[in-house]
Amino acid sequence: MASGPNMMDPICLVENDNEILSVNQKALQILEKISQPVVVVAIVGLYRTGKSYLMNRLAGQNSGFPLGSTVQSETKGIWMWCVPHPSKPNHTLVLLDTEGLGDVEKGDPKNDSWIFALAVLLCSTFVYNSTSTINHQALEQLYYVTELTELIQAKSSPRPDGVEDSTEFVSFFPDFIWAVRDFTLELKLNGHPITEDQYLENALKLIPGRNPKARTSNLPRECIRHFFPTRKCFVFDWPTNKKELLYNIENVSEDQLDPKFLRQTKNFCSYIFTNAKVKTLKEGITVTGNRLRTLVVTYVDTINTGAVPCLENAVTTLAQLENSAAVQKAADHYSEQMTQRLSLPTDKLQELLELHTACEKEAIAIFMESSFKDNDQEFQTSLVEVIKNKKEGFMLQNEEASIKYCQAKLDELSKALMESISAGAFSVPGGHKLYRKALERLQQDYRQVPRKGVKENEVLQSFLQSQVAVEKSILQADKALTDGEKAVAEERTRNETAEKERELLRQKLQEQQQEMEAQQRSLQENIAQLTEKLARERENILREQTMMLEHKLKAQEALLKEGFRQKSESMSAEINHLRNMIDNTNDGNTSWVALILDKFGKEITSVLCAPGKLLGQIVSGVSSLFKK
Repeated sequence: MASGPNMMDPICLVENDNEILSVNQKALQILEKISQPVVVVAIVGLYRTGKSYLMNRLAGQNSGFPLGSTVQSETKGIWMWCVPHPSKPNHTLVLLDTEGLGDVEKGDPKNDSWIFALAVLLCSTFVYNSTSTINHQALEQLYYVTELTELIQAKSSPRPDGVEDSTEFVSFFPDFIWAVRDFTLELKLNGHPITEDQYLENALKLIPGRNPKARTSNLPRECIRHFFPTRKCFVFDWPTNKKELLYNIENVSEDQLDPKFLRQTKNFCSYIFTNAKVKTLKEGITVTGNRLRTLVVTYVDTINTGAVPCLENAVTTLAQLENSAAVQKAADHYSEQMTQRLSLPTDKLQELLELHTACEKEAIAIFMESSFKDNDQEFQTSLVEVIKNKKEGFMLQNEEASIKYCQAKLDELSKALMESISAGAFSVPGGHKLYRKALERLQQDYRQVPRKGVKENEVLQSFLQSQVAVEKSILQADKALTDGEKAVAEERTRNETAEKERELLRQKLQEQQQEMEAQQRSLQENIAQLTEKLARERENILREQTMMLEHKLKAQEALLKEGFRQKSESMSAEINHLRNMIDNTNDGNTSWVALILDKFGKEITSVLCAPGKLLGQIVSGVSSLFKK
């Protein structure tokens, strides 16, 4: 069962000490233990605008994230609070409260930009918190959004077709919420009532004109419209008119706060709980607490090297770690299930192989569920090899258990015979006949023993071989037989021995054939589950590409309606590029999948491939049968 968080206090996730970012190891340990999908809500805004209060309410508490009422920024770095999601079972709500932007005590404004960019990269819902109104000044203060193209990369290398990297931001950027605090205006436009969302969209309309001032003013508007396809707005009245209560709002009871403010806060929280999405990466990869941990470390380490965080590189790093863990998880499941369900020794090899097939199928499914971006099927091939080795280990255990059990039964059944031989009971005239009867009776009794396992015949044959010299000695000493009768008896014994050897060889050939069939089933199961996964991944890619195209078309139409024909036409290259991507995903899918499956089939055949070795053994065995 996926593990989630216990209720805990907020903890600093990304420390900002003298404008140098570092990751808090204690916070990483908390994330590492969360295997549930996470809904990550980050809040960003100027310092002293009440960000922390909203985040505390999302946690269902009045206090938690530090609040303050002075001109100093209370929160430093990025703080995290992990709580069970109130409306999504088996999900964790991760709240990120960020350091206030524009702190007068800061020396380097680039530090704020990195905090802003990290919040965008880590969350699934991004809340921008400001006060009073969404006006020209408020949008100017949001200039950080215009720097995202310099602070975030989608791809690790430039596109050969020249399409801007930021085109793909829409595929992994969070939903955008603008929270306007201490709002005192009427929600009206041209004398008509409007919704909060309409208020935001109207504020994001571009300003006509080509002069530098208009271009500067439009830049944050364009970035928000282009990068964040899902946008929402909430306005909040003053919590109270009493200034002394505002200074300690975390200690103020609800009956002392404005009912309208309380209602607005409740609506905000309700929207987040219902609509905030699980954090995903490109192509629908779900982020768990443990995966979020890896992303935080990767991004902060990259920033500290002076490079720009790249989603593609982060996903590659994450995939390497997750896929290695997925192989281990699947292999452990296989071992656990085989150990629990296997009763050694099995009566026949087929019994073990059928159980192996069932457990392997489950293990492959676990790997498929936990892995992603295994582009060259490197990790799935590794799992095939690990399971093959584990299967061979269980086969060896099965053989050893069979040998031990059969040997113990033969020792028990042959005890009387051995005592008779030692006592000279067969060293009398007619002794050979008596010995043969005793030996046949022993074999009959041995055959009646149930579940002797795969080494039943081999152990018996070994015992009979050990008796050849004994029988020959008894035969030669038997005075009741003529020399001719002794020769006939020796020939009969040789023929019986040869037939038992042929029977043993036939069993081995049958087992080798069964093993080949099991390997064929393994190959088919791996390819079948990979085919299903590739189909799901293709659907995710198409869904993502279609969403990007729809957003671009909508943005182009909006620009056209607002009278920005040139800007609208400039989006045509991006739109055509996305259409080509969708066509390629659709048209090239069959051949692309066929190539992957063919390459993978050859790789795992070479891993399993004792088939070629087994085939050689079978041919050799069959020829041996004819020789005998």
